[in-house]
Amino acid sequence: MPIITIDGPSGSGKGTVARRVAERLGWHLLDSGALYRLVAYTGQSQGGAPTDEPRFARIAANLDVRFGTDVRGGEQIWLDGREVSRAIRTEQAGEGASQVAAMPSVRAALVDRQLAFATPPGLVADGRDMGTVIFPAAELKIFLTASAEERARRRYKQLKDKGLSANLAALSQEIAERDRRDMNRAVAPLKPADDAVIVDSTSMTIDEVVARVLELTAAAFPAK
Repeated sequence: MPIITIDGPSGSGKGTVARRVAERLGWHLLDSGALYRLVAYTGQSQGGAPTDEPRFARIAANLDVRFGTDVRGGEQIWLDGREVSRAIRTEQAGEGASQVAAMPSVRAALVDRQLAFATPPGLVADGRDMGTVIFPAAELKIFLTASAEERARRRYKQLKDKGLSANLAALSQEIAERDRRDMNRAVAPLKPADDAVIVDSTSMTIDEVVARVLELTAAAFPAK
């Protein structure tokens, strides 16, 4: 079964690109970053210590989640039957996701959940370790990146467009810290797979990135 992995740092645009590519191909979508955000969001909603790894592992093992796309092509995420797309895209949830993603037992609890998304006719999986850990045999692996400044600017615009408060300087600092933590964690650090195609989107539009990924897809899967 064909699998495309799109890994990259926060703010690189991988979520939007993966969603559009999956929609164009008619394949399933896995937003692995959203799974970690859901774990963090649930834990924050329940209260308790943010370092209580066993508690977050239990949450991860029992997530009831479904991904979809609205009529405008935007993301839709349901947790326990409740639409939470907006709630998990706050900076608080993002920071919490980066913290719980460094917990080995949380990552272990989510492995089987992520593998289960690989069903016909194909899968587009976006995250930070899709091509290196979860789907190392994927036929097409992409590492999508952009400068830290550009990623902060995009995130700022995304939050403002959603009516959420944001501070560009604070976002830049948070992205730099998240990059440091993601690249240096002991379990599944953020890095390109050895056979990944690097796509630097700093000076590219989303449409240009999507076109590039579809071009690579056509080459990797000639039948498509």
